[in-house]
Amino acid sequence: MIEHPNEVVTKAIVRFVQIPGLAKKAALITLDNGFDYKKPNSFGPGGLKSLDEAITTATEAAPAFIAITGKPYIFCVGADITGIPFLTTREQALELGELGHRVFARLKNSTIPTFAFINGAALGGGLEVALHCHYRTVSTGAAALGLPEVAIGLVPGWGGSQLLPNLIGAPGAAQVILQNPLTQKVLRPKQARELGVADELFEAADFLESSLAWAAAVVNGAKTVDRPEVDKDMWDGVLFFAKQQLDERLHGAVPSANKALELLALAKEASFEDGTAAETQALADLIMGDESRASLYAFDLVQRRAKRPVGVPDKSLARKVTKVGIVGAGLMASQLALLFARRLQVPVVLTDLDQTRVDKGVGYVLSQIDKTVSKGRMDEGTAAKLRGLVSGSVDKSAFADADFVIEAVFENLDLKKQIWAELEKIVTPEAILATNTSSLSVTEMAADLEHPERVVGFHFFNPVAVLPLLEIIKGEKTDDATLATAFAVGRELKKSSVLVKDAPAFVVNRVLTRFTSEVFNAVDAGTPLDVVDSAFDPLGLPMRPIALLQLVGPAVAYHVGETLHAAFPDRFTDSPNLKKIVDAGLPLMVDDEINPEVAKLVAGGSAPLSADEVRAKALEALAEEIRLMLDEGVVAEAQDIDLCMVLGAGWPFHLGGVTPYLDRSGISEKVTGKRFLPKGVGSLPA
Repeated sequence: MIEHPNEVVTKAIVRFVQIPGLAKKAALITLDNGFDYKKPNSFGPGGLKSLDEAITTATEAAPAFIAITGKPYIFCVGADITGIPFLTTREQALELGELGHRVFARLKNSTIPTFAFINGAALGGGLEVALHCHYRTVSTGAAALGLPEVAIGLVPGWGGSQLLPNLIGAPGAAQVILQNPLTQKVLRPKQARELGVADELFEAADFLESSLAWAAAVVNGAKTVDRPEVDKDMWDGVLFFAKQQLDERLHGAVPSANKALELLALAKEASFEDGTAAETQALADLIMGDESRASLYAFDLVQRRAKRPVGVPDKSLARKVTKVGIVGAGLMASQLALLFARRLQVPVVLTDLDQTRVDKGVGYVLSQIDKTVSKGRMDEGTAAKLRGLVSGSVDKSAFADADFVIEAVFENLDLKKQIWAELEKIVTPEAILATNTSSLSVTEMAADLEHPERVVGFHFFNPVAVLPLLEIIKGEKTDDATLATAFAVGRELKKSSVLVKDAPAFVVNRVLTRFTSEVFNAVDAGTPLDVVDSAFDPLGLPMRPIALLQLVGPAVAYHVGETLHAAFPDRFTDSPNLKKIVDAGLPLMVDDEINPEVAKLVAGGSAPLSADEVRAKALEALAEEIRLMLDEGVVAEAQDIDLCMVLGAGWPFHLGGVTPYLDRSGISEKVTGKRFLPKGVGSLPA
């Protein structure tokens, strides 16, 4: 018998309601785990049992119809994945899959009409239970709909892979089951209606009343639900194209994506019973595989650890921020201005060397606001308010009443020290001085100030609006009030903040630069650029090394490399070939291929490596560097490095972050003599 000792049981509560126009009452089943929206409904063994009992109660009363809905803001977000670690055998995994299929199938096979009133977020098994119903409505207030299982190393295992393609067709199903999870997207209510996932879309204010009235009209024949016939002629072609895209992007490294493709192919002709039986087998295989445990480890980091950063001072020490100053008006500074204005809703002022640069920076912010309005993502009232909050000046005295000033200028220590020396004479004694430096010492930057305790590192990642990580760096003299304020601001900006010691290049840039250093060691030894670039395909990383270098910018990477070479010359080499690339100024990629001119530029060397050797050396270097970082206390635990790499560098969920992969592959123990994580964390139990 499967058990989940810590399950927060989502109860299925039945009530009977009389609806005008129907002789019989309707049975309304409400899913509710007894908590507010912050702890969403989910299905564990107890929740499935409760739903099973509720369907029995409803069916025995022979109502006009049976409808299922959720508590405020939440329909159901799927299986209770916190119970997966308690599944220690394949038989238990099979039992969980079969239990969900058996209970949900009662709605599909019911002789009484069944409806799902999707009032809020419906993900995974939550959307699957809705798909089993004969009809579906969705609220305009539903935050998200989707089948995200592939992103956490699983597949839709309770009917979704079979029901969805036969409801909306292969193209839409491939988008929801494969493309959206792998790009971290979900469906909005309007999209769900347009795709055919839902039959009707109703306003949130009176969603339940409208849904009940609509269901009554369907039952008494006043309304007819027409669904277009699914085109099966294009089914195989769509899946062939999807496989090509997966192979190009992931190189076969994500088992859940491959299994999902197989199930979608099966759904074309297989009976529902055969298709769901295959789902159960696939789900059991994946649950008992390392990739799903690794994905769940990464998911837990993002959902839990990111919201409870380690080492943060008491939030009562945080100072109120009523105005923000930004030194610089370039692209990064302008992105920061937009973010601070949108999230903090306080005045934001940019400064730069001349009015032309200031105007360009402010103009960028205003254009982005206008673009957001044109796309329907912001109303004109909010936009007008934001426009009024953002201003620019060539005079730093505009910062006199700012509570939080951040600099985003060129990575030069003397320049940054000069800026802080000027500002300290202008701002109030309590104002926080933050630096967006990517590699320089926060301690050295503040060394000559009268109040070095109020300087803190505030390292964003580009693009600022997209990447959620914020490295908050504590200098040697940074005080608790400054740190508490920094973390409070990070929360308001909706960033996931990690406390980092003031060490060269901090976390993400140090790990990536060690990686890049090993890559260019191989290039310098004579390994062809294309061999180096494809060496990491078996990991399924989001970008190959050369494309990543182009995104970061060779000059930026070289500069960070210089900082780390100066600090650790034995491990971070000063690559002559990377210097050649920077000096040449050539684009690294042309039409998504390595620029042949760049390949020719770096050709040569007498000791080329194979792809396997390149990969092995780079991974061993990562293990060494991460162990040294932990020994130095750069972060509290290995989990923080994994969190930084997932959120700041896109390290894939299926690997679980860096350290679980290094542990599973035996590299950690080979290089450092021990694992980073206890056995069973980020992998199957020992």
